[in-house]
Amino acid sequence: MKEIKAIIQPFMLQHVIDALKQIPDMPGVTVSEVKGFGRGRAENTDKSVTAWGTSVVPKIKLETVVADTMADKVVHTIQQHAHTGNIGDGKIFVYPVSQVVKIRTDESGEAAL
Repeated sequence: MKEIKAIIQPFMLQHVIDALKQIPDMPGVTVSEVKGFGRGRAENTDKSVTAWGTSVVPKIKLETVVADTMADKVVHTIQQHAHTGNIGDGKIFVYPVSQVVKIRTDESGEAAL
């Protein structure tokens, strides 16, 4: 199993979510509003806000855990549908997951997805 985390532009969220929903057996996605900066340091942009004494820009973080066989498809889908070609499009991170347990049913492994 793989955990996929993606940081994307807020205005691309609906486009990415709509595309992910089209993937058969897509288990689901957690969406969080986050703030941060990249190499551009969030300076000299009209979207930056000051938080904790520094300039940051609002972003969206998507998180999901999928079967190994789905990981490349999910990454490609996010990349394709979050792309604008502009600075700040975001990043995608992929991590191995050793175990998942579904609290309600006590299922584990891929069955818990």
